[in-house]
Parts: sequence; C-alpha cells; structure tokens
Amino acid sequence: MSKSELSISRHIAAPPAAVWDAWNDPAKLARWWIPAPIECQVVALDLRPGGGFVTRMREEGAADFQPHVDGCFLEAIPERKLVFTTVLTEGWQPVEPWLALTAILTFEPKDGGTLYTARVLHKSPEDSAKHDEMGFYEGWGTAIGQLATLIER
Repeated sequence: MSKSELSISRHIAAPPAAVWDAWNDPAKLARWWIPAPIECQVVALDLRPGGGFVTRMREEGAADFQPHVDGCFLEAIPERKLVFTTVLTEGWQPVEPWLALTAILTFEPKDGGTLYTARVLHKSPEDSAKHDEMGFYEGWGTAIGQLATLIER
C-alpha cells in the first residue's frame, strides 16, 4: 500500500448481490453511507462509467443538507466492483474538490459472505494523512458496519 492510500476491509455475512443492491438502491444507500446520526441524502446515483454520484449530509438539528460527495463513477461491475472519484462529476466533468480521492470498492465472495474492501487513493501522502486525521477508519468503518447491519441475514 502506498503512502497516499488508505484501505479498510470487513467480512459481511451477506452475498455480493446484497452488497451491490445496497449500493444500487438510493433509499438503502442513504441508510448506511454516512455514520449515524448524520443523515444522508442521495441526490444522484448512476452506477455506470461517467454516471454521477452525489450525496449530501445533515447533522442532527441542522436545517439544511451540506455537500458530502460530488463524484463520478469510473467503473461498475455488478456484484464485484465499484470505482468512483471526486475529481470528476457526472459526464466526466473535471472539478477541484475539497478532498481529491478515488475509491476502489471490491465485493469478493468469501466464507459464505462478502469481503468488502475500500481502497481510497489520494493525490499525495499529505492528503492521505489529512483524510486519516479526519477519521477515515472510524468513519468508513462505521459506514461499513451500518451496511452490514442493513443486509446481514
């Protein structure tokens, strides 16, 4: 793993099809994508290369949703892999995000369930360290835990 990459994995006791469905259904994604009690709003979710990926978040008690992810899917292989970036938006439009990253998500069948792995690539070791300091492992770990709770039998 390079110094500009962060990675987290978890075994989920559900098949890759269930993981894919939780990504592909905006109502389900909104239930797990951001650590509770922060509320998630899915604005765009088009799982295809060039498709938009836009989510907003709202803290408890806040009136308005704030930006969370404004990105673009680069690769989408049903039940196997999703790749998105924040340096492009829908239709390959270049942007300068507050945190440039590319996330490579894999859903590997394993032990009757799914090994869910998120590799998050940053433009520099400094950006990776910044994301780590912001709570990458806690935040992404909590979200993956919420995903598991949603889909495990």
